Amino acid sequence: MDRAIRITAGSVSAQARLNDSKTAGAIWDALPIDAKGLTWGDEIYFAIGLKAPAEKARDVVDVGDLAYWPPGSAFCIFFGPTPASRGDECRAASPVNVVGKIVGDARVFASVRSGTRVTIERQ
Repeated sequence: MDRAIRITAGSVSAQARLNDSKTAGAIWDALPIDAKGLTWGDEIYFAIGLKAPAEKARDVVDVGDLAYWPPGSAFCIFFGPTPASRGDECRAASPVNVVGKIVGDARVFASVRSGTRVTIERQ
């Protein structure tokens, strides 16, 4: 199943794809989602009102990965190092479920500031 989405944060927009995990399916079913984004280093995250258990959760992810953070019921967009990173890695505050990937350059989100409205919608 192709789960193409668009993520818009203020004036920044990117295409992405959700994977075939159970968590990604629950997010797909909940779309569209609109929330106030927060930043933590080179990560944007926001609560999405969805409860899902850990699913192959890990704390180190790749640039451009989209994830769900179970403790905060939050959607995460990783585009570079966070305060928890060691070197250039992308490290979440605690293990996350990787649910998808940005298509193209995830660094477009570097200009997004805390408090910006973020929308995730089906393509």
